[in-house]
Amino acid sequence: MKKEIIKSLTEDFESYANKTENGIEFWFARDLQHLLGYTEWRNFSKVINKAKTACETAGHQINDHFVDVNKTIAMPKGATKEIRDFMLTRFACYLIAQNGDPQKEAIAFAQNYFAVQTRKAEIIEKRIKDWERLQARQKLTLSEKELSELIFERTGNDKNFGIIRSKGDKALFGLTTGQMKKRLGIKPNRPLADFLPTITIKAKDFATEITIFNIKNKDISKGNRIAWEHIRNNKAVRKLLLERGIRPEDLPPAEDIKKLERRVKSEDKKFVRNPEKLNTDNDN
Repeated sequence: MKKEIIKSLTEDFESYANKTENGIEFWFARDLQHLLGYTEWRNFSKVINKAKTACETAGHQINDHFVDVNKTIAMPKGATKEIRDFMLTRFACYLIAQNGDPQKEAIAFAQNYFAVQTRKAEIIEKRIKDWERLQARQKLTLSEKELSELIFERTGNDKNFGIIRSKGDKALFGLTTGQMKKRLGIKPNRPLADFLPTITIKAKDFATEITIFNIKNKDISKGNRIAWEHIRNNKAVRKLLLERGIRPEDLPPAEDIKKLERRVKSEDKKFVRNPEKLNTDNDN
């Protein structure tokens, strides 16, 4: 997600934040609805109900985080109408975002925005970068699993996938998988992709997806032809990277993906264990 988009979304979400008399931040559900890109209240209310269930499952009182309020809005010809709304804590907003589509920028942002205790834009940006790398790694795992199953289906040999993937790495990096691990200081028994930066993980995934598509589309069934297809696709992706001034083999290693995953999960658990509560002793 681009820095300017993060800055814009941060400003949008912060501009709609409110505070109770005892200083607890909250957002109105009707405002959050539009911030997350929902056009109809009835659809958004379904997400709110799922979030309430998640709140209860996490061991928290729903009324501490979802407070019913009524609003009076202006109607044509001077009339007014009363509509239902909710005061939502940061935790409630987080649970609502967790039930949205993470492919949408606003929801991906909200999932991370409400998960961090501080609201500094640079910390939110760092959290989102971590989240995007985790998502990219998970996506690569899925595409490689699909390719592995496809290769076995076509060749009947479960060893072919490892050989073909290694040939793809050689085409993408100009170095073998083993050479890249040594270059980046990775233990031989750990996957190379667990230490690659997001751009390289996505490059590997893109080449893998093209290979999968062409195996199916061209009905490729022989191991050597599948290997050649994967090599060509990785070479094509490498060429594109080089044209844009990126040499994948020269990029520094990223944080161990397993450590990153543990850290992000730990931050989420802390937030879920100790969310702030709205003051529900009044009739707001």
